[in-house]
This record gives sequence, structure tokens and C-alpha cells, in this order.
Amino acid sequence: MTLTPRGLDKVEALVDKGVHIPNPWTIDIDDDVDVDRISGDGVTIHPGTRIRGGQTVISAGVELGREGPVTIEDCRLGPKVQLKGGFASRAVFLEGANLGLGHHVREGCLLEEQSGGAHTVGLKQTILFPYVTLGSLINFCDAFMAGGTSRADHSEVGSSYIHFNFTPTGDKTTPSLFGDVPRGVTLREKPIFLGGQGGAVGPVQTNFGAVVGAGSVLRGDVLEESHLVIEGSSRAIRRPYRPTYRSLVPMVRKNVTYLAQLDALEAWYVHARAPFFAGQEFGPLVAEGARAMLASARKERCSRLAKLAAKLPGGDESQTRVSAAMGELIEVFGQQAGQPPAEVLGPLTSAASAGSSYLEAVHALEDDAALGLQAWLSGVVAETTSRAHTLLPDLARA
Repeated sequence: MTLTPRGLDKVEALVDKGVHIPNPWTIDIDDDVDVDRISGDGVTIHPGTRIRGGQTVISAGVELGREGPVTIEDCRLGPKVQLKGGFASRAVFLEGANLGLGHHVREGCLLEEQSGGAHTVGLKQTILFPYVTLGSLINFCDAFMAGGTSRADHSEVGSSYIHFNFTPTGDKTTPSLFGDVPRGVTLREKPIFLGGQGGAVGPVQTNFGAVVGAGSVLRGDVLEESHLVIEGSSRAIRRPYRPTYRSLVPMVRKNVTYLAQLDALEAWYVHARAPFFAGQEFGPLVAEGARAMLASARKERCSRLAKLAAKLPGGDESQTRVSAAMGELIEVFGQQAGQPPAEVLGPLTSAASAGSSYLEAVHALEDDAALGLQAWLSGVVAETTSRAHTLLPDLARA
């Protein structure tokens, strides 16, 4: 009896394209994988790799499985991505992003250029801006992080850090912002440092330059810039517990802020980043995937808000009012931002036309140009939050 491994024909096609596969019989490729969406330029696929999903894209220079088996499902990988051992599903990794052995990445993750982490990192609905680095043994779901100017000056999450994103009442309306989109995209802000063996109880927001000491559990916002925070509990608490909901509006307000940041980031991808993707092999497909991750993030946050509204105490009439008010609020987000003035995007558009990479172009921006881009995106955030905040009194009354 002759045994033929599944996907062997696709493996052979990839080898013919120039993909380096040291042991072809150890690779498992699903029938729905399109080999035309896998580059033959400098790609290396090590033994134990599983590739699944018709949406999968693997760009030039990608390396899979250097440290251990890797499974990817419907992931879009930009150039020179390294997934060294683990599992990733319905996520997008831009040029030079990397994760070590034991990573577990689920839907809604977008790791931008040269961001990533060491071994045993768990992510879901997570957005990391360029250079952001996660240590080992980390759970960092439902969070956005920016900050830093280079690989030598980057935002860092220390090992054994947890973003606590699930409440005793079973809610996940807990997205946290570490930095922000309008300032973060220009790669000029001070890095954020979250010390190891610590955590953050979402939803929280920290400003650029924040330093949270090792072992601290952050339970509130750090809105001051370049601020040191060391927190701990010095007293024991033991008392009867009954699940209750605090005031709805402050929690919703933080979700509104997060959703507005997503709208600004989508505007950035639509108007500023698109020309850079156009110059890459499979670039438009990777860009499409990145925007899909933003849509997934928006859908997740809106879904969590709707579920929260449905769980609030009160009679049928009260529930109807809350659900209606929350539905109206949710409709504010995801509307296409207007075209920014041509002069705002001019430097980036020119750089893309000249063949500059995205990071090179952003770093080369003059200060006035960077401020103009920040002002545009801040306007997107302000407009969205303003429309949402006009509905918060209705939600409070409901």
C-alpha cells in the first residue's frame, strides 16, 4: 500500500516555487489553501508546520516553525514574519513581526511591523503598534499598545504579565488602551513599560511614557505622561460578595474611547498606509486582512456592550430602553472617516511612490507633517466620541 500525505501536491508546488522545506513529508497543508497566495521568495517552512484556510497569505521571507511546530489558520503574514512555534488563527502579522515558541494567537489580532513576543504569549483581540515587545508567559487579550521609536526604544510588557479582561459578572467590556492611535502612528512617543509579574484590570488607559513597576496590578488610569506607578494591596479583605454593576456610564465611556481609536486606526489604514501595501507582493491581501482585524475588534467590542446591556437588572421595560439606547450608541462607530486634506498625506504618499518602506517614511516625516497627521486622527477620535457622548445621558436614564 502506498501512503500519500495530505497536501503533498501543494508541498511539491511550493518547493517548485522556491520555498525551502527541509522535510516535505512533515508538512500538512489543507485542501483549501491557495499556493498562489504563498511566496516562493525566501520562505522557509520547518517540520511540523500545519497550514490551513483559504484566506492564508504567506509573504516573502517568512519563516515558520524554527523552534517548534506551528499551526496557522486563515492568517495573513507580511514579509519576514517569524512564527517560531505555536498556533495562530485569523490574525494578521505585518513585516518583521515575530513570536516565540508556544504562542497562542486568536481572532482579531494585528501585530504591526517588528512587534512581537518571546515564548508562551497568549493574544486575542490585541493590536500592537511597531516595535512593541512582549516578554514570556504573558496573557494580553483585549488590548491596544503603542509607544516607542525603534527596536532599541520600544514599549515593553514584562514577563508573566496579565491583562485581566474578564469580570466576576462574566463581562468582557474591558478593552484597555496603552497609548493611543493619533500620536502612536507617528512613532515619536515615549515607550510604555509594564513591569513583569504584574497586571492591569481592564478597562484602563495609560499615557505615553508610563512606567508601571514590576509586581504592580494596575486598577486605574495613568493619564499623566511619563509617570511612575507602583501599586500593591497592603490590607486583606474578606466579606460577603454579591455580584453588582457599578455605574454603567464610566465603563461604557471607556469602551467608546477604545472604539473611537479603532475608527482612527481604520482611517489611517485606508488613507495613509494603503500605498505602502500596494508596493509589496500580496500587500493588498495583507492590508485587506488588517482592516478585517479592525472590523473584528469593533464587532467584538460592540457585541460585549450589547451583552452587558442585556444583563443589567430591571424589568422588561427597563431592559428594552437600555438595549435601544445601547444599540443607538453602537451605530455611531464604523462609519467611514472623511478624506483628509491632501497636504496632510502628501509626504507619506510621495515616500510610498518613491519606494520607501512604511517605517522609513514615518521616521522621515518632518515634525510639522507629523503634527498634521496627529491632528487629523485626533479629529477623527474627537468627532466619533462627541457623537457617542451625546447618547450617554440617554443610556444613563434608561
